[in-house]
Amino acid sequence: MLSMLATAIFWQGCRNAGGSESHAGKFPLMADTMAAVAEKNKADSMPGVSVPDTAAYRSLLRHLAHDSITEKWPRDHGFPTEGSLLPYNRIVAYYGNFYSAHMGILGALPEDKLLDGLNGEVDAWKAADSLIPVLPAIHYIAVTAQSSPGKGSKYRLRMPDSQIEKAINLGRKAKGITFLDVQVGHSDVASEVPLLEKHLIHPDVHLGLDPEWSMKDGTRPGRKIGTMDAKDVNYAIAFLTELVKKNNLPPKVLVVHRFTKGMITNSDKIRPTPEVQVVINMDGFGFPAKKRDSYRRFVSGYPVQYTGFKLFYKNDAKSKPYRLMTPEEVLSLYPRPVYIQYQ
Repeated sequence: MLSMLATAIFWQGCRNAGGSESHAGKFPLMADTMAAVAEKNKADSMPGVSVPDTAAYRSLLRHLAHDSITEKWPRDHGFPTEGSLLPYNRIVAYYGNFYSAHMGILGALPEDKLLDGLNGEVDAWKAADSLIPVLPAIHYIAVTAQSSPGKGSKYRLRMPDSQIEKAINLGRKAKGITFLDVQVGHSDVASEVPLLEKHLIHPDVHLGLDPEWSMKDGTRPGRKIGTMDAKDVNYAIAFLTELVKKNNLPPKVLVVHRFTKGMITNSDKIRPTPEVQVVINMDGFGFPAKKRDSYRRFVSGYPVQYTGFKLFYKNDAKSKPYRLMTPEEVLSLYPRPVYIQYQ
């Protein structure tokens, strides 16, 4: 299996409004309502909100928008339903594949070190924004794009159940959730996502799509940046929606990666549902100014429901100031991301 994995090539795609400060005193209504919600969640042992609170929801949106609601964000996608994770939590995830250190932090460290590192990042985000609880996550690449055709000439490799279950169990050890990420290669979303149903049926397992590795024109993965259309994303949304309804599950989160305009065509036509919350994740690497610009141009500049931001332990530190952006710097973005991913 290890010999079949190609080295992943992560492309360099990588203004904001407001400051990085976040204090309960500035949002007294939110502090009160979120305290009540937190107590209810603790009693129910649920990471999502058991009884959605309209005041808390609106206060959180104002907080994410630096207390400056505009026509740009938030878009009206309806009120979160029971069990929704967003915007009542900020998800902080470790990303990668256990077979390869080149594909992210998950393949670079043993399990105990991964948990220690993830806990450290979670603590840093808790300190940076005390108003939104932080939920740890494992974001595992369950279908990896390949540089060779492989079985069926689809240029993708599906991970064995044992590895997927390892990722899910690791998410639970972290007292968090798990995302299964899909790189379709020459396959497609409709062929790959349904095969993960037996894992997605778990309440704590969610989905990710990576358009970078969707090669609709037949190009070998890694030669250029791929693309998905809103139809592909909406297929995944429809699949998850039906899964949630059929099995009485809490809402799912769908993370879609993006760092160029062409990675998601017709993105204004993406349609979240009450059962599926959609995050567009800024997936590019580089120095801080470049990452901020990519976020503004390719993520927050579109009618998104929620936003995410990826931080690269290696690639982000290759140019000045030779370090990752801090949580406080990321929180200065408009809107503040609710999903943070470390690769």
